[in-house]
Amino acid sequence: MLSTRRSRVRALGGVAMAAVVAGIGAVSFNASAATTTAAPAAPAPFGPEARAVKIPLIAEAIKPPPGSRPIGAYLVVNGTQNYTCVVADGATTGAFTGKSVPEAQLLGTGGRLHHFAGPSWQSTRDQSLVTAGSPITSAREGTIPELRLTVLTHSGKGILDKADYINRLLTSGGVAPTTPCVKDEVKKVPYGAVYVFWDAPAA
Repeated sequence: MLSTRRSRVRALGGVAMAAVVAGIGAVSFNASAATTTAAPAAPAPFGPEARAVKIPLIAEAIKPPPGSRPIGAYLVVNGTQNYTCVVADGATTGAFTGKSVPEAQLLGTGGRLHHFAGPSWQSTRDQSLVTAGSPITSAREGTIPELRLTVLTHSGKGILDKADYINRLLTSGGVAPTTPCVKDEVKKVPYGAVYVFWDAPAA
């Protein structure tokens, strides 16, 4: 009889401890959630074919400068990262070790953009165009990294003419193939991402 009572006490004690641990876990989770920095608000869509796109959370290493204002957010609706086979001298097969070249159609707050080699982005509405470089990366497991790029050149007047920085966020796919290849072979690897364009404060 005494053994049965002890078993019941132990069982009740275990349930109580589990409840306490669960409660602590809930408090910790809520505290963490409370300290999470909210994603910046995306600009409102405007013009024909415009679509609302939320800005994802941005890793600290690739955030735009403080005070930067988002001027557009765009989702890849159809895109690939294209890799060309590199073959070393004297070898018969190679690998896709070179830089990728993007080819993508984006849709977002300012309508449609074409993203292509450069890397470049051009509005199909007003033909404004930017190129960018100096990438800073933030790794994502199993996919191409997130990026912050600095805009290097502008062409034309329109929705992109105030862009100073570009983020590539929430990436998926796009990783270079690991299979052997022959010289000049090209592989087009589908990918997804959200691109955010920023107007930085004057220095």
